[in-house]
Amino acid sequence: MVIEFQLDRSSGVSTYLQLVHQVRQALRLGTLRPGDKLPTAREVVESLAINPNTVLKAYRELEREGLVAGKPGLGTFVERGLPGGTLADHTRLRRGLETWVRQAREAGLDEEDLRTLFGAVLADAAREGVA
Repeated sequence: MVIEFQLDRSSGVSTYLQLVHQVRQALRLGTLRPGDKLPTAREVVESLAINPNTVLKAYRELEREGLVAGKPGLGTFVERGLPGGTLADHTRLRRGLETWVRQAREAGLDEEDLRTLFGAVLADAAREGVA
């Protein structure tokens, strides 16, 4: 199995959206690629103890976006990835971000500080047309 879903029941994000977001994230990171099979609804229901309709709703949303396609009797398969750098780009940028996080921790910032600072930089970049 290429993706193993996990839920954060305290996040305030609906369960089906958490599944959709995890597929999108896996596509961005390259851990899911076109042709990969998603877990069956039954497998997700058994591992997360959720309603089958929740899984089906998430898969329908992903199909609507053109990211996956259901093949009767075979399962649900990734149709396309998401635009964004290559896996090598992601690896290089992740290492740089890990260095940045380590330096921020050494400077005394906690997780909330990091999220706030990162969010502010993203917002500034968007205003400047960088992001």
